[in-house]
Amino acid sequence: MDPKNRRPEEYGHDRGGRAHDHHDDHDSPRPSRPRDPLTPDFGQPAPALARTVQLVSGDFLLTVNPVDGSEIEPCPPGERPDRPTRRTTGERAELRRAAAPPVPPGPALPRLPLLERQEERERLVRLLARGRSVRLTGPAGSGRTALLNAVADDCADLAPDGVVRLCGYRKTPGELLHDLFAAVYNAPLHRPERSLLLELVHDIGAVVILDDLEFGGAGLDELLDATPECAFLLSTTPDVAAPSADSRLEEVFLAGLGRGSTLELLERAVGRVLDDEEADWAGDLWFESEGLPLRFVQAGALLRQRDQLRADPHAFEENGYFAQASAQAPAQASAQPAGDAPFNADEAPFDAGDAEIPLPSLADGAAPAALLASRLSPSARDTLKFAVALGGELPHQAHLPALVGDTHADAALAELVGCALVTAVGSRYRLAAGVRAQLESSGYADEAAEHARTAAQHYAWWAGHPSVTPERVAAEADAVQAALAALVASESGAAVLLARTAAPAFAGGLHWGAWERALRSGQEAARNAGEVAEEAYFHHELGVLALCGGRLDRARAELEASIGLRGALADKRGMISGRRALALVADRSGGTPPGGRTAAGEEVPDARYEESASPPGGVPAAFALPEPPTEPVTLVAGKAVPGAGPAPSRRSLLSGTRRNLVAAGAGALLAAVLGTVVTLGATSDNDRPESDRVTTEQSAREDRDDGGLSADEPQKGATSGPRDPGKDGVVGTADDPKPSASGEPSAKPSDSGEPSEKPSEEPTGKPTDKPTDKPTDKPTDKPTDKPTDKPTDKPTDKPTDKPTDPPTTPPTNPPTTEAPPPSSPDTSNSASGPAGSS
Repeated sequence: MDPKNRRPEEYGHDRGGRAHDHHDDHDSPRPSRPRDPLTPDFGQPAPALARTVQLVSGDFLLTVNPVDGSEIEPCPPGERPDRPTRRTTGERAELRRAAAPPVPPGPALPRLPLLERQEERERLVRLLARGRSVRLTGPAGSGRTALLNAVADDCADLAPDGVVRLCGYRKTPGELLHDLFAAVYNAPLHRPERSLLLELVHDIGAVVILDDLEFGGAGLDELLDATPECAFLLSTTPDVAAPSADSRLEEVFLAGLGRGSTLELLERAVGRVLDDEEADWAGDLWFESEGLPLRFVQAGALLRQRDQLRADPHAFEENGYFAQASAQAPAQASAQPAGDAPFNADEAPFDAGDAEIPLPSLADGAAPAALLASRLSPSARDTLKFAVALGGELPHQAHLPALVGDTHADAALAELVGCALVTAVGSRYRLAAGVRAQLESSGYADEAAEHARTAAQHYAWWAGHPSVTPERVAAEADAVQAALAALVASESGAAVLLARTAAPAFAGGLHWGAWERALRSGQEAARNAGEVAEEAYFHHELGVLALCGGRLDRARAELEASIGLRGALADKRGMISGRRALALVADRSGGTPPGGRTAAGEEVPDARYEESASPPGGVPAAFALPEPPTEPVTLVAGKAVPGAGPAPSRRSLLSGTRRNLVAAGAGALLAAVLGTVVTLGATSDNDRPESDRVTTEQSAREDRDDGGLSADEPQKGATSGPRDPGKDGVVGTADDPKPSASGEPSAKPSDSGEPSEKPSEEPTGKPTDKPTDKPTDKPTDKPTDKPTDKPTDKPTDKPTDKPTDPPTTPPTNPPTTEAPPPSSPDTSNSASGPAGSS
């Protein structure tokens, strides 16, 4: 058997395709059956792949990793997206249909007319056609959304970018700008930075219908200033802050309907003409509700239920209404004194032969939520309990079967919409105005904690499923955040799990407002639960989010907190990820990350004396130190040159790392030392006689005879100095022998004391390299009987060709017989002419 190249039989299959029998070949390993990939190993389910999303945010490439945390890095040039392009008319229409609230299942509900709103409708259209922005203010339930829908249909062709529908519920000005950008431009997985966002939305020309706006003042001014080519129709309630004085917004107030219009609306809702008793009841309700259309739509639902009871007294028995009323009747009777218990035919059980069903009371007409809910199906009532537990947010109808436990629970949405207990907010539904308080007073909040925990567990499983896209999770952001808010204090563990799975999906779905809120809720829940690792994760994600938004101080604080917590847990991978993000923060802020680490999270080793200090990840940016106001700056440098420019500031002098400062100081010191050496050498070389200089035509060579180096022989016409120092042992004194004409030193000097006019024919030989036996630093002061070649300090009658030398220290090397002229020294090797040349 070849251990490197196995045959097919050794893998458990022969060439014919059948399994290899281990009884036929005992040397081959026993084959294993093909494992079912869906079969779990050791009772554990197969791990699902982590859903990672890569998107571009400004200059950064963000990889949303739900396991280890998001990774952020500078976006490579090849990964940068193209400039966003505008959507076509068909694409905008498709986007509006997708953003509309889901249609309830079952038969279509009747569309109610828009009464007493024609004047406001025409005025709003005229103002928007002129390019003016309008603020429509009205109480909750006054029909603002219905009026906005009608105006949007009338303004479809006014602007080049059409009509854009936005929802301001729990949105900031920045989030609305991004929503407007996404509605007009096509930029998948691209979140532009602030500067590019403002540039793009500045060119948008559209009629923007903004419902449920929750801010005013400076935030509203920011939104309007960023979009000068848009005409806004803003819908708010009276409790929202007013716009600033110079906002140039037109104000339109929406009041309630008149009595005649409310009667007409009630008849449309019931589907028949009202009798006199019902008309009188509607009049009292109009006075009580101030003519709000929502109350009359709900009253119409009450009258429809009454009609069903009149036609079939057992119409709601299958919903458990009469059983519930029978169980509550004895308790209510025992709680009230005898004879004072009011009779309510809608709450008491009765048979088909009972008296006629009376009209609801005026209190039930003003607050009809409890009575309407009592006649709904059990699935619809359970749905209302979940909505109360989630702060009024209604889960999407696709989640109702799993939450309620009924496969047909999605039909509950049609019941709730038909009774006007829920209203559309953007692309989803929530409880209508006042309904939550009415249901809470009727006991629908008794099990709110249990329902919130059930919703959180369901959303945590659903949001982390690989088949669920981030866009679907982002569309359910309001319900998810409501479940988080309900469990942060009471059920911290469930809140941490939900935030851990939903936050990456919000980030991948470009719903960064929900991403930030989920991270903050998860951080608080993790701190309450004592889960340090999860708290470090939320700190890291908040730091990455702040870095993408340009909030560097916040990003630094969050990332440092994350690194500290992960360091305590010895989470090396998490620390490296945090340090990389912190390096980007330092790069954006103009400094170096603490600890001397590169952008890749690598530690920079200290430089040794024999090597440079180049970091492995490149030289980091300079770290800007704070500049003290009065501390002087000391700099070791040359003298300042006038007109060379301004003096360096402390910020520029202290920029860079400590390694760069040490290298700069060493270079300056080395330059100063070399300059001093060169200056001293040049100065001393000018004071030396020409005979002591080495000329360019002389060189040193090795003598094979005596084994030393000797100078080249001088050229013809040059003289050599005496090698014998004389009797006193001092070279250059009067007793030194003079060279003869034959080249040998003369035993007796000349009488004139002048140098010989005729140089020797033959060279005198190599000068010795050994120093004299008795060197001296100064010439002798005693006169001698014999004349010397060296001029004396006393004037003589006879002029000499050689000028007198100052009393300086004589050179160590023997002087030549000919003195150089007093002019600048000659660098050539040829000797000067005799004295007569002057």
